[in-house]
Amino acid sequence: MLRGVETRNVSPVFVGRTEELRVLGEALGRADAAEPQALLLGGEAGVGKTRLVEEFAAAATRRGAVVAVGGCVEIGADGLPFAPVSTALRVLRRELPGELAAAAAGQEDELARLLPELGDAVPGRHDDEGMARLFELIARLLEELSAARTVVLVIEDLHWADTSTRHLLAYLLRTLRTGRLLVLATYRSDDVHRRHPLRPLLAELDRLRTVRRVELGRFSRDEVARQLTGIQGAAPASDRVDEIYRRSDGNAFFVEELACSDSADSLHDLLLVRVERLPDEAQRVVRILAEAGSSVEHRLLAAVAELPEDRLDEALRAAVGANLLLTEAEGNCYRFRHSLVREAVADDLLPGERARINRRLAEALEADPTLVAPDRRVTRLAGYWYCAHDAAKALPAVLEAALEASCRRAYAEQLHLLERALELWDIAPEEVRDGLRAAESEDMSLRGPGERSGGPDYVDLLSQATVAGRLCGERDRALKLARRALKLLDENRDPLRAAWFWNQTSLLVQAQARGDGRAELDRARELTRGLPPSRVRAWVLAHSAAWAMVRHQGPEAIASAEHAVEYARMLGALPAELNARATLGCLLFHSGDVAGGLRELYAVREEAVAAGLADQAARVYVNLPSELESVGRYREAVAMLEEGAAFTKSNGLVVSRAWVHANLAETLYSVGDWDGALRADEKTQRIGHAAKPQGIGRLISALVALHRGEVEEASGLLEEARELFGTSDRLPQESLPTARARLLLASARGRTDEARAALLGALDAGLPPGAVVYGWPLLLAGAETEIAAGTADEGVLERLRTVGRRLATPAPVWQAYELWLRASLRRARDGAGAGTGAEVDDWSGAVAAFETLERPYDLARVRLRLAESLVARGGDGDPERAAELLDLVTAVARHLRARPLAEAAGALLPSRAARVPGDGFGLTARERDVLPLVAAGRSNRQIADALHISPKTASVHVSNILAKLGVATRGEAAALAHRRGLVGSGDRA
Repeated sequence: MLRGVETRNVSPVFVGRTEELRVLGEALGRADAAEPQALLLGGEAGVGKTRLVEEFAAAATRRGAVVAVGGCVEIGADGLPFAPVSTALRVLRRELPGELAAAAAGQEDELARLLPELGDAVPGRHDDEGMARLFELIARLLEELSAARTVVLVIEDLHWADTSTRHLLAYLLRTLRTGRLLVLATYRSDDVHRRHPLRPLLAELDRLRTVRRVELGRFSRDEVARQLTGIQGAAPASDRVDEIYRRSDGNAFFVEELACSDSADSLHDLLLVRVERLPDEAQRVVRILAEAGSSVEHRLLAAVAELPEDRLDEALRAAVGANLLLTEAEGNCYRFRHSLVREAVADDLLPGERARINRRLAEALEADPTLVAPDRRVTRLAGYWYCAHDAAKALPAVLEAALEASCRRAYAEQLHLLERALELWDIAPEEVRDGLRAAESEDMSLRGPGERSGGPDYVDLLSQATVAGRLCGERDRALKLARRALKLLDENRDPLRAAWFWNQTSLLVQAQARGDGRAELDRARELTRGLPPSRVRAWVLAHSAAWAMVRHQGPEAIASAEHAVEYARMLGALPAELNARATLGCLLFHSGDVAGGLRELYAVREEAVAAGLADQAARVYVNLPSELESVGRYREAVAMLEEGAAFTKSNGLVVSRAWVHANLAETLYSVGDWDGALRADEKTQRIGHAAKPQGIGRLISALVALHRGEVEEASGLLEEARELFGTSDRLPQESLPTARARLLLASARGRTDEARAALLGALDAGLPPGAVVYGWPLLLAGAETEIAAGTADEGVLERLRTVGRRLATPAPVWQAYELWLRASLRRARDGAGAGTGAEVDDWSGAVAAFETLERPYDLARVRLRLAESLVARGGDGDPERAAELLDLVTAVARHLRARPLAEAAGALLPSRAARVPGDGFGLTARERDVLPLVAAGRSNRQIADALHISPKTASVHVSNILAKLGVATRGEAAALAHRRGLVGSGDRA
């Protein structure tokens, strides 16, 4: 290995880039202040990106930052997945050993997939969250490492990044919100053509407000002159500057090459001219290096070059001295000083020459696996044999590399390698195919039909590729692979494998919103009926039950779930059993057995956590809070969701975490914490990885915007939600809230016909069993639209009455909605000025029902309607009661910033009686009794005992007080009460 060879065609003086360094320096300053930064540095090849990064890295190091650089390799999928991230993590481990060990504690097995030095990676389950789980752990690791000191993470040459690295970078830039971290990625902008895989990522990152793009331009003539002065040690002649500037067009690398040799006729010749000046043996070494990879180990090069040690050193010294190669102390490696030269040398190789070099590389590595780092051997060997065009050697090597990629959660690279294996299958000798070893799988239903003996066949490769495609998000490719397998399989001779592919096809069709997947599931069930017990059928039954739960609930769905539970239990397939039991719990709940359903769901969660089945526990954390909310147990739901958010984050379950935050947004919206709901939606969007929960989050934000009078903002959010939900096989939890939002939006714009069309379209589609939580709000929105229209459509009113009579009221919250709907239909029919005793009674009943619930916005709306009825009736005491109600409505509207509600309450002010003198906040007499006890720190039960009321009534009074005072906590209420003199000093005890 050479050390300290001097070269001189690089300017020792850093030229220009003042603005770019300023931008990078400002970003570093913000990172120092614990505001994570992300920058994308683009520029054409040779323009000086690497030199700029080196200057910035040196400056950052002087300021106390830890800089970790990782470069993407040019050989794409033949290189190690996540290679730049692994390299950067090694730097961080070397620079911050104690901090990294502490940050990785408890997750070493998973993080070892990218950093083998942490230990042996446990195979683990390959599920839909595996890659996302790894991404979350990497994000948390970086956040913890950058908590106490600034970390600069540099990813170079992003245009060569493998798919998994691109996905990881996108996740990091979406989710990192804490820590003193700066992420800087560079890429060749001239390489990113319209179909380049980096292009969609750049477009996605451009939409993030937290990411800044910096484009590096070419040098001016003056900067070229300064660069040449630095290279030559003296100012060049003016005409030479003009000539080099003209030929280089200001490209820094071309300036350096022309400074040494300006006799080449073309760019290609210019890049090769110094290679051709080398001695023959040095040229041969350079050609080997060009084909061997971005960074090549000295021992591997020595084994392939087959030169005596002194002659190899002489050849390398010549190449380094000509400034073609650089030495790397880390790993005793060589690399080209610039990739443009490497590409030119590789392109100059003849096909046969390239194949021979790759064969010699593969043979050397096969003979001595220690020539390269252990975590790189398998992928390098597969690439060399494939480029050597030796199918017999390439097929097993490629399959081993695919397994390695799977272990690293690099499913995109696994898919690429498996497709390469499929390409090699028919040309590989039969004895090679027969000698292959089947890939082990801990879960037959996910990795493929492994319940067969012997080595893999072509269909087995298709099964592995199908799952890899599904797990990396390439669902369209996965669907095509599954359908290709079904065409090849004889269902009569191999029904189990055919059923497995039909099950996968169902999942893929549903995931892409290309259908409901029912026919595919039915086919899978039919094929496995009567066969010996298998995990394939266990999962087919579990998926069938889950399918029925969200689409066609009822006795048949319950029976389907019970059968799935019994079958999986008989087989000992605990994951499938718990999955089916979670489905059964939800179905029991929706059928009216609330206690039985909740009992089953809680039991599944406990057993899943105890068994270490995080996926099954996460499903309960997603579904159970929704059921709790549907019966009005909001605080219990919020507590469960917050617990679920912590659980899914600690286990790296990113998709489930997105669902938890989407459901949290929905529940916080219900209980009147709208700002909290918006924050939960934003977190759902940052997490990404799943369009459906993102759609739910956006829908909640759209409703909040509507209630706050931000109509255009709501329109944009609703459109986002509809795009995220897709156009095929929308589930009731998507279609019904979307219809409600469309209806409310059209009504807010005064488009009554459009609103009625949205309502009737949803009702025509039908309200399936279990849709109570979405059905009642939809009916209410329809009734409110008819009230706002002034002249109601009797046909629409009758339709609302008919559907309302059929809709269940399994909990007090929906009984309250039934009363609300009844009162709204009367108001729509009779008009706003009726003010009859029956109408007042209807609205009084609705108000009484909502006063026992924790839905402040809904309560304010029915109070407003009651106040309108009282004002219209104008009986004794009605104005005073209306005034009190309007104070309550106004307080809630002010707290929620619900402008339309506030304006509606304000419109009644001129027609109501003068305010009753009091506290200025509209507190009722009973609330004025309660406030001193709140200020004294009494609990709801203590307040109830003191005033001889129930704890629930005390809770309602306390909630009303907080809303009227415009505060969020009891402590704030106490402080305000003392400050404004609403309680005396003697009230503290």
